[in-house]
This record gives sequence, structure tokens and C-alpha cells, in this order.
Amino acid sequence: MRVLIVTAVPAERDAVTRAFGSGTEDPDAGTGRYDVIAAGVGPAAAAAGTATALARGSYGLVVSAGIGGGFHAAPGSLLVADAIVAADLGAETPEGFVPVTGLGFGSVEHRPPATLVRAVADATGATPGTVLTASTVTGTAERAARLLAAHPAAVAEAMEGFGVAEAAAQAGVPVLEIRAVSNAVGPRDRDAWRIGDALSALTTAFGKLAPVLEGWNRT
Repeated sequence: MRVLIVTAVPAERDAVTRAFGSGTEDPDAGTGRYDVIAAGVGPAAAAAGTATALARGSYGLVVSAGIGGGFHAAPGSLLVADAIVAADLGAETPEGFVPVTGLGFGSVEHRPPATLVRAVADATGATPGTVLTASTVTGTAERAARLLAAHPAAVAEAMEGFGVAEAAAQAGVPVLEIRAVSNAVGPRDRDAWRIGDALSALTTAFGKLAPVLEGWNRT
């Protein structure tokens, strides 16, 4: 089974490929049974990059991977999505935010295979939960509170998972999302960010994931 791993930026891509003992002289190069790409920031770039890669190759699994904000987890912690949710796809109304499904069309959630989520959590110590995709990163305590009120099971916020999942779903390929925490969701405090720790955690995670991904049976 070939696996497509989609990150947003080259630093995340490189953190993943280091786990497989691969250099990064060639951007978006294959590493054995894994193809790791940096598709760009945000759900639109993620969806476009994933769809393009899926059109060019045959894959049994797509993984959205990178760093992100954690709601309760400390920097360097690892999280795995049991639900990938578009947090801001919908409409503002006088009564509050209504997801696109409440408007009568579209989707806002994708569910990775439960058996794979459990296997990833067991192998890496990752905490499972809802990973939110947002086009605008949260920068206030008020918005963080609103997101948690709407999504009590949320463990992380990032910007690409739902785009990756949409492209994977259209191609009929299962999806997984893995995030290493670089900062807390809420007020932007750059001094508290631990991007290096998060990237290191991502490398460590994928070092442990190889046997899980290779042994997972889609059926």
C-alpha cells in the first residue's frame, strides 16, 4: 500500500521525511512506499495539492500531517484525528454561526478509519479527538471558547486537514490526520510557541508509524 503524506510547508515535509531516513534535496520526493508533499497553507491549497497527487498516483491512504494549535495539550504533544471538521465553513447569522450542513448542503466532517486511529494512538501515544480545520487561525480567548463550545471533543486546530480529507474522499481513499502541538489555541503569544519541539515530535511519531501504516488492512 502506497501512502500519500500531505503537509503544508517544507519544514513539516522535512520533519516527516527525516523519520524515514530520507534527505530532502528533491522537494516532494518519494521515500520508499511513502510520497511526502508540501501542498501549501490552508484548505484550498491542501485540497488542490492532494487531488493533483492522487490523480498522478495510486494510494491506499492519505495522511494530513503537520503542526498545529492544541486546545488542552502541551507543546510537543501528539494528536490524531478521529474526526476532521471544517470549523468555519458556513454562515454567520443573528443567532450565531451555522455550518454549511445547516444550510442544507455540503459536508463539514470526515471520519478516519477507527481501527487505524486506535493503532496510531497505541503506537505513538497520540491523543485522539476532533481536529478542526480553520481558514483563519484563532487569535483570541473568546474565539477559542466558541470553538470548544461548538466542538467539545476538539483537541487541535490546524488549516489543512479538511481540504486533504475532501480530496481523499472524492478519490475514494481513506484519510488520517496527525498533528504535533506547537502552541495553545487562543491569544497569539509567539514567545510561547515551540515549533522546533513540535517538528521533532512529528519526526518521532512517523518513526513509530511506519509499521502501523504498513500493517494496516483497509478491509
